[in-house]
Amino acid sequence: MTTRTLTYWQAISEATVQCMEADPSVFVVGEGVDDVSGIQGTTRAAFERFGRSRVIDVPNSENACAGIAVGAAAMGRRPLVVHSRADFMFLAMDGLINLAAKWRYMYGGQGGVPVVTRAVVGRGWGQGATHSQSPHAVFGHFPGLHVAAPASPADAKGLLTQALRGGDPVVLLENRSLYQLTGEVPEEPVAVPFGKGRIARAGGDVTVVAASLMVHEAERAAELLAGQGVSVEVVDVRSIRPLDTGIICESVGRTGRLVVADTSWERYGFAAEVAAVVAENVPEALRRPVRRVTPPDCPAPVSHPLDEAFHPNADTIAAACLDLLDDSPRTPLRQLENVTAGFVGPY
Repeated sequence: MTTRTLTYWQAISEATVQCMEADPSVFVVGEGVDDVSGIQGTTRAAFERFGRSRVIDVPNSENACAGIAVGAAAMGRRPLVVHSRADFMFLAMDGLINLAAKWRYMYGGQGGVPVVTRAVVGRGWGQGATHSQSPHAVFGHFPGLHVAAPASPADAKGLLTQALRGGDPVVLLENRSLYQLTGEVPEEPVAVPFGKGRIARAGGDVTVVAASLMVHEAERAAELLAGQGVSVEVVDVRSIRPLDTGIICESVGRTGRLVVADTSWERYGFAAEVAAVVAENVPEALRRPVRRVTPPDCPAPVSHPLDEAFHPNADTIAAACLDLLDDSPRTPLRQLENVTAGFVGPY
């Protein structure tokens, strides 16, 4: 398999073009998908290659767009709906939840509606309370949807490829801080299955379970703690639903300690679900209570200093890991800047 170094956005762009070339039923729709910036660059190549007949700009009409996409998918097309802000997807909830997610259940398994929805998660000062949310747990709550938050360029391409080939409705959440990150990506459209996590970094003292941006913050925390003799294992779940409970429980079984890092809130969310999975399946493995590293229980602020304090990062993950260790206090942690890969805000 031939690989090259691509950015996260280039990997998404390549997957889109390759899937559209392989399947004429695939089309892209969304606000600004034909713009010169092409949703962080991800849709521009598809627009230049296939034009307005298959890369379709729409007005502010999220609810209508979701309904049209579900209808198109029911008739054999493969729509890829793109939202430049994940927060806009709340307006598309009826089509995604009441129709797409439940289609197979309501119609006796007689085919599904493989609507694929990509959405950008905000991160960076200036985004504010209504443009900074990570709604993966919201969509992950509903049976019938596949929900993923790829952390690497290879997974961004592989999960999108799987979504555009599969028979289920899919929501893909992309953190804007990842678009400029680079990594090795196969030239071929190699699908990455949903529900299969990966060990991003092996370790033996503490397990950190994360998704999307928090995988990179967890890896940086692990590097920081390695200098103090602490071995951290980082589990990248890749997909929120289905969730790879096996890889989580196996890792905690080895380390006995669990930190869950998430870009969304603690209560009723992804971090709570991972904690529950471990409590239900391997409670005897836990040497210490589970720690959850999440934003505080309030909407996101606008100003840069408050934004820096609001979002979890490598420092807060490392501090949580140290709290779980039985040893005496260690050297104070140095302050690290958040992963931004070039995007620092505002808005």
